Amino acid sequence: MPHVNALPTRGEIEAEYRKVAFIGGIYSNYLALEAALRMLAPLRVDAVYALGDFGAFGPYPDRTLELLQKHGIPCIQGNYEEALSSGAEDCHCGYTDPRDNHFARLSYDYTAAHTAPEHKRWMAGLPLARRIRIGASEVLLTHGSPRRINEFLWQTTTPLPFIRKLLHDFECDLVACTHTGLPWHRLLDGHRGLVNVGALGRPANDGQTEVKLTVVEQDRHGLRIEVVPVAYDYETLAREMKNEGLPPEFIATISTGWWTSCLEVLPAKERAAGKF
Repeated sequence: MPHVNALPTRGEIEAEYRKVAFIGGIYSNYLALEAALRMLAPLRVDAVYALGDFGAFGPYPDRTLELLQKHGIPCIQGNYEEALSSGAEDCHCGYTDPRDNHFARLSYDYTAAHTAPEHKRWMAGLPLARRIRIGASEVLLTHGSPRRINEFLWQTTTPLPFIRKLLHDFECDLVACTHTGLPWHRLLDGHRGLVNVGALGRPANDGQTEVKLTVVEQDRHGLRIEVVPVAYDYETLAREMKNEGLPPEFIATISTGWWTSCLEVLPAKERAAGKF
């Protein structure tokens, strides 16, 4: 079973920064990760954190894991890391629709078969959450939410009272999460709120082949949150996905920027913003 219990309300703050880049949902897109790491130096970030789901969707999952370890990027578990490291039969993605689960199964089976045992052991040692400080704000890093590793927090269905309750219950100023694949944020004031950092592994269902990472920075007004597009060699990735026998629906998303699978989980407004 996936982790369903809430995270501990308190934890050690491991570091303090002014400007941090967050990477969510890499989904085996090692080419996008390489491109992101190249562009971060000019952005002058103090640190880079990865919020889970390093495999899935794309080819050669070990390549992404090797890059994360080579560059010493601090990581947390996503549902993929929890599932792979425990030998689970499915990805614990949290889908309920049969079509979503069909594609999730294809993705998970490929990733499980192509992830080295030593990498699965490494995943098992990753924490479920981390706490850092950005300026005056204590930031809780999670995958889905502090309540559940595979909870989907969408912009149109996550009201302000719910965000306030998360901040109160888990004793933080900002929750940073991913899992949905779509970046968004909502601040209650200058330094408190929630940021979904999006996904680096596939486009944000916006018709653009670029993928996204998110930078959070303390400035004189509070927190400044910027979604940064990352251009990469998506044509090579699409060819490699085809060569590995991954579903054509996945390849179409990489090539066009529109989601063609795992659509049923989307709330009405998020789905209406896409093509399908």
